[in-house]
Amino acid sequence: MTLRFVGIDPETPGGNCPSVWVDEVDGSIVVQGWEVTDPEERAQIATRSPILDHERIVRIPARMRHILAEACSDSAAPGAGPDEHH
Repeated sequence: MTLRFVGIDPETPGGNCPSVWVDEVDGSIVVQGWEVTDPEERAQIATRSPILDHERIVRIPARMRHILAEACSDSAAPGAGPDEHH
């Protein structure tokens, strides 16, 4: 697996997370974010999609929508090469 960095929360202190990556082999989107631990939020999610023991729910702030959109775009497809402006 080769992960290509797409972007990080522009307001993150210390350059940590959340961040978004694309797997250049299969095009999967990989996110690093804040784990959702609130029981009410987890229960709401679990009503539609059970949360298995090996799964984590992460939150990505709305200000990162453009980064997620870029990860989903054709330019982020496998073999498209690194994005030079990040």
